[in-house]
Amino acid sequence: MSIISLRQVSVTYLGSDVPAVKGANLDVGPGERVGIVGESGSGKSTLAAAILRSLPSGATVDGDITYKGESLRARSTAAFRELRSVELAHIPQDPLASLNPVLRIGKQMRDVIQAHRKVNRHQANREVEEALAEVGIPEPHVKRKNFPHELSGGMRQRVLIAMSLINQPHLLIADEPTTALDVTVQAQIIELLHHQLASRDMTLLLITHDIGVVAELCSYIVVMRHGEILEQGPLETLSTNPTHPYTKQLFDAAHMDYVTEDVA
Repeated sequence: MSIISLRQVSVTYLGSDVPAVKGANLDVGPGERVGIVGESGSGKSTLAAAILRSLPSGATVDGDITYKGESLRARSTAAFRELRSVELAHIPQDPLASLNPVLRIGKQMRDVIQAHRKVNRHQANREVEEALAEVGIPEPHVKRKNFPHELSGGMRQRVLIAMSLINQPHLLIADEPTTALDVTVQAQIIELLHHQLASRDMTLLLITHDIGVVAELCSYIVVMRHGEILEQGPLETLSTNPTHPYTKQLFDAAHMDYVTEDVA
């Protein structure tokens, strides 16, 4: 059974006659690492938002989205909220915008734990510190008391990763997790994600415009443009023998005529 399955999923925003996503079909199996790649406006983030039920008010979704065989759209808001952050986690694009600026990061992470599990404050704080340490944040007992603006961009991204993984999710949806970071920090975050995925029984759905990042983390690629999935398949196949000219352009632009090793 697929972890996540999409059948003829289309998304249209309020006031638009043109769907942002058109008839998307995709199956992601347990433990797979799937990258959705395409230029800005291709519909990849909209597709992720449809799965997460985080589309703006007025957007309409057609088609079927299932998680472990159960329709996500049929779940009540309360039932979906229970699923999210426990089995289905999300790393958003902008850590500064995603973290509450007036709450210490430890408090925000503790709330994620206590919203879904009966854990006392002391135990929750210990789990927060362990999670921060796992993503390479030094002195987690000190850093958990910081406000988001007191941390660097790379540190904030590590906090978001720690927060998304703290309840041991089965599916991680990462939306442009390295976009706002400089090259050095980006490489550190990619290595961190690679390590965390390897050490957990977790499925990855990565959203990015950077095919190089996909090649570092994923073994299966979905190419989107103008709201449509143009083609999809194993990294090795698409990188060496793409069937669509746009896919070839993406690999050529990234100067990739090879397959990155150790992507399993």
